[in-house]
Amino acid sequence: MNLSSLLQARNASGRPVRVGLIGAGKFGSMVLSQARHIEGLHVVGVADLDVGKARASLARVGWPAEQYGARTLSDAVKTGATCVLDDAAALAACDEIECIIEATGHPIAGVRHALAAIENNKHVVMVNVEADAMCGPLLAARARERGLVYSMAYGDQPAIICELVDWVRSCGFELTSAGKGMNFEPRYRYSTPDTVWSFFGWTDEEVAKGDFNPKMYNSFTDGTKAAIEMAAVANGTGLDCPDDGLAFPPAGLHDLARVFRPAEDGGRLSRSGLVDIAASQEPDGREVLNNIRYGVFVTFKAPNEYARACFKQYGLLVDPTGWYGSMWRPFHMIGLETSVSVLSAVLRGEATGSSKEFRGDAVATAKRDLKPGEMLDGEGGYAVWANAIPASKSLAIGGLPIGLAHNVRLKRPVAKDTIVRFEDVELERDLDVVALRREMEQSALGKPAKAA
Repeated sequence: MNLSSLLQARNASGRPVRVGLIGAGKFGSMVLSQARHIEGLHVVGVADLDVGKARASLARVGWPAEQYGARTLSDAVKTGATCVLDDAAALAACDEIECIIEATGHPIAGVRHALAAIENNKHVVMVNVEADAMCGPLLAARARERGLVYSMAYGDQPAIICELVDWVRSCGFELTSAGKGMNFEPRYRYSTPDTVWSFFGWTDEEVAKGDFNPKMYNSFTDGTKAAIEMAAVANGTGLDCPDDGLAFPPAGLHDLARVFRPAEDGGRLSRSGLVDIAASQEPDGREVLNNIRYGVFVTFKAPNEYARACFKQYGLLVDPTGWYGSMWRPFHMIGLETSVSVLSAVLRGEATGSSKEFRGDAVATAKRDLKPGEMLDGEGGYAVWANAIPASKSLAIGGLPIGLAHNVRLKRPVAKDTIVRFEDVELERDLDVVALRREMEQSALGKPAKAA
């Protein structure tokens, strides 16, 4: 890698890499924590609907007040300081900004922000996997049409998985599977914001002392976040989601190659070429030995006897046959690493993972029997969880993406564990984003786009 030297040369020429950040939550705070230590990377503006929260985030990660005291974006460009504002559109419209980091986590807003950035000739680093899983292939295509980069965020698991997938293919191995580790048990599936803390073992007093968002934590607990991320990985790598959704087989480090190989060869996959999750707990709650809860992995197959022998000679962790091996990264550092994506986009014109085709989908699925008139409350809520399935299956049944399953009313009953369909809900809001999603679906089907 030579990003740091490229940045050094760019900065020496008097042209720092100028970026805008939308969203000053946890991920955004981690980005900001590192940005002030990277010479030549200038955060011109931070946009958040809650300006006070954004300023508090900057202070919390060690920024002196004068460093984010610019009154306008123009002043920020001139002085090298940072402007905090509540207008994301202003960041997109600022000519000097080259790249927008979208870190709101809100799927509807994320799609709109990405489109605005692209229309204003900005590269996009899409932290917002929720938006990417819902409309990423379309957004990436729009960016490519303008010669721009639309990128997953390095440090987050999808981008790092894409990096490992690229390593497998660049080495000439046969890619078998890719995924990440995660704390999951089958009973977590029906968790709600009211029950989520019990799965973490936290008391009411501990929760009250922290700044915890129950819906966000519940999205991780019930498997929704995993579905969103694996759908995005499928769209970025050409792998598929399992036909019936993620299976979450328990697997530790030494069992990755054994578990994530095709069933015909003794593994747990229905076939080669799938994404899935390595659960860090057994179904009964016992912790898996040497689990990779915070990591990501790929499994792959040797193309010939010679490579198979090399796997053994060089200590690769393999399955009992020696044909399948695994490679992994034990940790991911979220926003602390996202500057890699920014610099790659601006200085190299390369994405650190990007949606290439509509191949996987994260569809809303009923947590319980739902009745007409009920309101869906989206990711991490009381009504639905997300299931990662092939896009072809989602298109065939008209599956409703989890990103559009918030604040919409059911007009038909939906049985527990059944996928919610577009025809089951009344879509009366955010019709611009609904239309974009429909356009992407029609494109995948090879049909002209229809009105929403």
